[in-house]
Amino acid sequence: MSEVLIVGGGIMGLWAALMAGRIGIETRLIEGKRIGAGASGGLLGALMPHMPDRWNAKKQFQFDALVSLEGEIARLEEETGLSAGYRRSGRVMPLGKPHLKDIARGHEQDAARHWIAGERRFHWHVKDGGTGDWPAIQAAPFGIVHDTLAARVSPRDLLRVLRAAIAGFSHVRIEEGAEVASVDPERGRLLLADGRALVFGHCILAAGVESFAFIDHLARSGQAPSGVAIKGQAALLRADIDPASPIIFTDGLYIVAHDNGHVAVGSTSENRFDAPFSTDEQLQVLIDRAAALAPALLGAPVVERWAGLRPKAIGREPMVGRHPDHGRLSVLTGGFKISFGMAHVLAQWVIDEIAGRQARVDLPDSFRCATHMEALR
Repeated sequence: MSEVLIVGGGIMGLWAALMAGRIGIETRLIEGKRIGAGASGGLLGALMPHMPDRWNAKKQFQFDALVSLEGEIARLEEETGLSAGYRRSGRVMPLGKPHLKDIARGHEQDAARHWIAGERRFHWHVKDGGTGDWPAIQAAPFGIVHDTLAARVSPRDLLRVLRAAIAGFSHVRIEEGAEVASVDPERGRLLLADGRALVFGHCILAAGVESFAFIDHLARSGQAPSGVAIKGQAALLRADIDPASPIIFTDGLYIVAHDNGHVAVGSTSENRFDAPFSTDEQLQVLIDRAAALAPALLGAPVVERWAGLRPKAIGREPMVGRHPDHGRLSVLTGGFKISFGMAHVLAQWVIDEIAGRQARVDLPDSFRCATHMEALR
């Protein structure tokens, strides 16, 4: 097979390069800025499952991906000697209204039926009592939910581990600072902003939000945009929190205890914004909410404030696989908030498709690039 070019050095692109490397495909990953410069280089790293009710193929796919990620990361850490900051820490969700407890008890039964992987069972516990200050008792007047499936990872550490693993392949190259100006899948030609032209046998668009512009450039006249950018803001605090503490999640607020005394707080989901890479008072509101929910964070110094753009495909689901109108072009983007938990499986599916190998998982139809393209017409 001729060289495969991967456009984008985020979590999707790196996993694709790794999977291609594992089966011997000559591969070049091109990143316009630096590895992790986009949304993948953020702070949060929450790996949370869908609710266990109304089970369907999409939820099963995500569940299987979250379970298998643990083994994939363990393999990478063993190969590289580096840590990705992964821990299956679980998640707690305070119940602030009485009717939420009844709903949660129904979900407890749903999880007992569906959260099963071989001999492993993951649980959704509904607890009546408070939990001290994680979260604060007054924030959970009707108890909490504690699930044992959710996990966390350090986004930047995982990117470093993936890059180190890829460096072990002589047939996979990473080139940073190589901005892509255009992609011509019919001619198998990619033009860089510096004037260089690269020839490919296949191209994978894994450039997050920027992927949509390339897809739309190839679109038929009158076709709707393939995706949008959603701004997110997050902060990293320094606090003496047990790194084994579960993720706290409520009403769009995530509090994630990482290693080395760091706690990530996020995130906003902004459809409209003027400054995509600047933080503002919306982030401060989240920090204040986090301190009220977890008093141990009160007065904790802010180590970093971060803002970036996350890719949301117009069909809401990830956009994955071969483009229906361009056989030498595949898409791997649109994961929005779930990319880190599923990227390894989605990337494997794309690489298997390109290589003509039997797929190892059943990709939900709603994820397929062809499904997205059909919906846009």
